[in-house]
Amino acid sequence: MQFLVYGIGEKPASLKPEAMAEMGKFMEEAFRSGIVVATGGLYTNGTRIQLEDAKVTVTDGPFIEAKDLIPGFAVIQVNSKEEAVEWTTRFRQILGDGQSEVVQVYGPA
Repeated sequence: MQFLVYGIGEKPASLKPEAMAEMGKFMEEAFRSGIVVATGGLYTNGTRIQLEDAKVTVTDGPFIEAKDLIPGFAVIQVNSKEEAVEWTTRFRQILGDGQSEVVQVYGPA
């Protein structure tokens, strides 16, 4: 099962050196175990493509308000939602206060 994990409405974290070291170990474990499929960050500017009545409109952003910003994401491959929650909880405990969301991805496992 694949899950998309992302932070909600946060600025990219600035971690203390100790937390950065802990995060490095955590990410190394996550990559080594094979759960990380993809990870990255998102720019605040995007391009929106809309089709209405056979007319295509292309509009440059930004569209995301600061309160809704998703600064980073990971796609993880695990055996259950519970396992996805466990990994995300460990990540969140290193990162600190804030919210993360875990959403199952449709498609081949």
